[in-house]
Amino acid sequence: MPPDLRTLRVDQVGGLAAPKAYWHAFTRFRDGTIDGAAWATLQDEAVREALRAQEGIGFPVLSDGELRRTNFQESFANAVSGFDVPDGAQYNYQRSAHAGLGNVRAEQDFSAPGPAIFTRRAVKARLRLVRNVPLEEYRFAAANAATPVKVTLLGPDRIAQRFDWEASRAVYRDIDAFLDDVVAIERAMIAELVAAGCRYIQIDAPGYTAYVDPLSRERMKARGEDPDANLARSIAADNAVIGGFDDVVFGLHVCRGNPRTVDRATGKIVGQWHREGHYDAIAEQLFAGLDHHRLLLEYDTERAGDFSPLRFVPKGKIAVLGLVTTKDAATESKDVLKRRIDEAARHLPLDQLALSPQCGFGGLSPNVIDTEDQWQKLARILETAAEVWR
Repeated sequence: MPPDLRTLRVDQVGGLAAPKAYWHAFTRFRDGTIDGAAWATLQDEAVREALRAQEGIGFPVLSDGELRRTNFQESFANAVSGFDVPDGAQYNYQRSAHAGLGNVRAEQDFSAPGPAIFTRRAVKARLRLVRNVPLEEYRFAAANAATPVKVTLLGPDRIAQRFDWEASRAVYRDIDAFLDDVVAIERAMIAELVAAGCRYIQIDAPGYTAYVDPLSRERMKARGEDPDANLARSIAADNAVIGGFDDVVFGLHVCRGNPRTVDRATGKIVGQWHREGHYDAIAEQLFAGLDHHRLLLEYDTERAGDFSPLRFVPKGKIAVLGLVTTKDAATESKDVLKRRIDEAARHLPLDQLALSPQCGFGGLSPNVIDTEDQWQKLARILETAAEVWR
């Protein structure tokens, strides 16, 4: 395992903000104004620019910015067949019920006729791998970068949470049978990534915070599920996905949702969220139970609680502190970041800590901070880490 990747003092979560021109080009492609070939050319150039910008500020591991994805969950949803998805189902970018309302919990309608995983879908056939989306992304990015490239892959917990098992019993007898196929498919995807040279794979697992969120737990119970059994099943599935790939660094990202809107009064990007609750109730089971080397944890607001749950992070693992928000354009102060790292170091040794944004910067969404502000934030992460860890 490459030690330099395992012990990186900085990280980024994967998604980068799409430049405004790229977003407008996407809307033209979606509306049929430009064709697929023209859009593919624009995608390639946008990824090259994102790679050059990351290398330009000296970031030690790169992402393609997930700029080819409409939503981060497509890493799995677009890789498989079998989900029962209505024709023409599209993501609802605006979330109109919450548009213009900052600092609020933004609820989604999981029963809407949307794409798989973004909404809760049944299956009409057993899942089958038809396209390794992260592999396609990795091959292009790695060919256009001199710095190591990481990829992101959606974890089994989120996939299971967005599986309508009640309407799928004709295909899968239960969630366990469904997750067996998910694990097998993701292992096949990872094996192909490893063969292509990828050595850092991040598992996106935003739904783990559902197990500390009272509303999310009640929804599970209403469906006849045991939230605690779901948590244990997901940890086991996450470990099964990565088991045996000994020459790969695995990170796992946890957050409380990353929606944003444009404030009606100021016109500025402001944050929203999907789940509430501190890590405390699941920290021991989650941090100690997962086999991943790097835990990328949201810590940019009071909703995350204090750093005391970090005491459950075992020796040998890195807790990557998501102290830099992607939901506000203002660049964080180095002094504030260093003070918060010092606070975290009271619960976990400094050599087991690292620094990152709290989540992705938004990718292909209209509600993202300007790319100039994004690069300033990533540069601030590098500057702070250089002073803290020297």
